[in-house]
Amino acid sequence: MTLYDAPACPFCARVRIALAEKGLAFDRVEIDLRNRPSWLRDLNPAGKVPVFDDGGFVLPESAVIMEYLEERYPEPALLPADAAARAEARLAVFRFDDLLGDDYYAFRRGEANELAVRLEALPAGLSLFSDVAFAPWVIRARDRYGAELPPRLESWLGELAQRPSFAAELEVVGAL
Repeated sequence: MTLYDAPACPFCARVRIALAEKGLAFDRVEIDLRNRPSWLRDLNPAGKVPVFDDGGFVLPESAVIMEYLEERYPEPALLPADAAARAEARLAVFRFDDLLGDDYYAFRRGEANELAVRLEALPAGLSLFSDVAFAPWVIRARDRYGAELPPRLESWLGELAQRPSFAAELEVVGAL
């Protein structure tokens, strides 16, 4: 298994955390986001990371990679056992841009945004799957861009930081 990865990229962080939660060893190829190699488009025509290669089966898109890992390596599970709870977790990830992404990127660019409102309403703790999907942006909003988190999210991140996969991501972000 190989992950084409960039430390600063929260989409890549999703995959790193999911792989760590699954206890899967992988090779990592770091991509410089400011100078992307031309061969990256051979793996992903959009030229974006993450890209995951599982023995020649190549997937871009972090949410799709997370779904693949969950199906290919079902234990330990990131999604809840209950079908309705799994659907809710997937729906939260599907609605990422509306729930957090759009306002996070507007905040980062210094544009008008509703990041504080989005953080207040974020469905944190819904499932480990959705937590993996949202935490990289919440960590970066706080630690890189100075966003103030609601106490509920500070507590949520504190609980997640007890897991080695999330603790490792906090270290990655701290080193950026």
